[in-house]
Amino acid sequence: MQFKRIVSLLTAIIFLFQFSVLAQDSAAVKWQAIGKKIGVGQYEIKFTGTIKAGWHVYTKSNVAAGLEGFKITFSDSAIQKAGDQQITGETRTIADKIFETQSEVIVNNLGVLQKINLSGTIPAKLKVTLLFNTANNDAFIPEENKIEIDMEGGVDVSTSNRILISSVDLKKPVNDCGGTGPISGGLLTIFLLGFLGGLFALITPCVFPMIPLTVSFFTKKAISKRQGVFNASLYGFFIFLIYVLLSVPFYFLDSASPEILNSVSTNPWLNVIFFAIFILFALSFFGLYDISLPSGFSGKADAKSGSGNIIGIFFMALTLAIVSFSCTGPILGSLLVGSLTGGAVQLTAGMGGFGLALALPFTLFALFPNWLKALPKSGGWLNSVKVVLGFVEVALAIKFLSNADLVMHWGILKREVFIGIWIIVGAGITLYLLGKIKFPLDSPRKKLTKARYFLAAVFCVFTIYLIPGLTNTKYANLNLISGFPPPLCYSVYQNPVNCKNFEPVKDYELGVQKAKAENKPILIDFTGYACVNCRRMEENVWTDPEVKALMTEKFILVSLYVDDKQKLPAAKQFTYTTKEGIQKEILTVGDKWATFETENFKNNAQPLYAILNGDEILMNNPVAYTPNIKEYKEWLLCGLDTFEKSKK
Repeated sequence: MQFKRIVSLLTAIIFLFQFSVLAQDSAAVKWQAIGKKIGVGQYEIKFTGTIKAGWHVYTKSNVAAGLEGFKITFSDSAIQKAGDQQITGETRTIADKIFETQSEVIVNNLGVLQKINLSGTIPAKLKVTLLFNTANNDAFIPEENKIEIDMEGGVDVSTSNRILISSVDLKKPVNDCGGTGPISGGLLTIFLLGFLGGLFALITPCVFPMIPLTVSFFTKKAISKRQGVFNASLYGFFIFLIYVLLSVPFYFLDSASPEILNSVSTNPWLNVIFFAIFILFALSFFGLYDISLPSGFSGKADAKSGSGNIIGIFFMALTLAIVSFSCTGPILGSLLVGSLTGGAVQLTAGMGGFGLALALPFTLFALFPNWLKALPKSGGWLNSVKVVLGFVEVALAIKFLSNADLVMHWGILKREVFIGIWIIVGAGITLYLLGKIKFPLDSPRKKLTKARYFLAAVFCVFTIYLIPGLTNTKYANLNLISGFPPPLCYSVYQNPVNCKNFEPVKDYELGVQKAKAENKPILIDFTGYACVNCRRMEENVWTDPEVKALMTEKFILVSLYVDDKQKLPAAKQFTYTTKEGIQKEILTVGDKWATFETENFKNNAQPLYAILNGDEILMNNPVAYTPNIKEYKEWLLCGLDTFEKSKK
């Protein structure tokens, strides 16, 4: 039986390999294209396609078959089509066997003519995507062909599209002060946040009742107390290991493209999806429905939990992870998305903290079984924990929607709107804890406990703390949640009093030119619209009078947004080959600066700060998130002093 399974698996792999090879050679049309200038900023693009024998192309929409016609799209939205496309070729009407209808198709040769208008610099090569459908009597293939067109009179601007700055040497800065030490502090923060999330997960209805049951199982089943402690400790270790292993696949993504995790976490449409998912999780916590993994997963894991000793204990840990998903899933989701911007290492730190918090009780209670008597009994309070976490999920969901809003500049969730929603959430938690709001799974309550009153008071105070954030006063700068709401300048007020923009240069080449002209050092700020720590630095460190004076008077500040989804002009879009030989399409502003950071500074986290002189030589070691005002100021002074000495 096992042999047959192996043969079947090999057969499937061979089939998939053959299919992939055929797919690579399946292009039914080979294209040539040229762009001819017909006026100022006006071009005529001509495509000539040779169709493979036996194949045909659907050039017109066919409602009956559900097909769209031939489409031309441009990577630069500033390019405007002038009139409709003109398609020529040998047209036939066939009895289409694929769609069982009459279809108008073109065979042998295909010509497409499209006039366009361009503004600004005309690139030497223009990137165009052709979308169309092809078929023969047996197969149907929708095709997407990306073509580079030679543009008559276009300018080669590849020299201005610099990514690698050869003069930047991280190993040999002019002065060895500063450094990337604060990154470790970031890892510790992520680990502690993961640990805190694990503690929250412990007191959910899916996990809490398992603690006494599991510990009792190990201590009673064991031959000796020592073996019971060992088994419970091993069980806890496997819980920790399982959650750490969840981060391993992200290392492969990170190594393939260092900034891919950052791109994923700041992708506006993914953030909108996360918003919707977290709202669904919140509704589940409110008791409207239950979310869980398919029963087959837990059933198989549970069946193997009784096989052997070590293997059985591992599958018991896996069963816990699967069964508790309905409670831990939303917390893990928050941790996953929140730590993606720092790469796979931060994700491992967060998952490790989460797994450790879940694992510790099983080991500790096995060591000290008398502690079990001190645990509160399961009851309605566990559902109250879920409901409170549901409100927290709503607050987190709004953060994801805010990320998308900031990156795309929609202007939907201005700072005051964001804070207003959080105030409503805080008020909802307070009223729920005081018994003024009830949910479907709540048990009847005769009286409120002191713990509920205490928690209600905490959330009430926090909600009151948020209220000044709605005003246009100096009190609107809420330091406790700095970085989570949108920036102070992203406001519903026309002239927000707390908005103290530095007006940085947002292009590196312009920054270099300005630094040379004014004989000042360059302060590079790798940042992002959805970067929490970047906002904390700007609102808590940059606003210090001495730091602000240094940055505005002594440096040329160049802020490079790695998550800016704005398309680059066609002339500035290009393909870059990294040091590792990986080809990357640089299509957006964020693509350029994210690649610029990883190639020159071997870092893909934000914020990251570096000081260069006008000759693009690194003055001192770059630094990451540095919330200590004194440390950041000393780093600035070190770079400035090094710059002044290098001039002499």
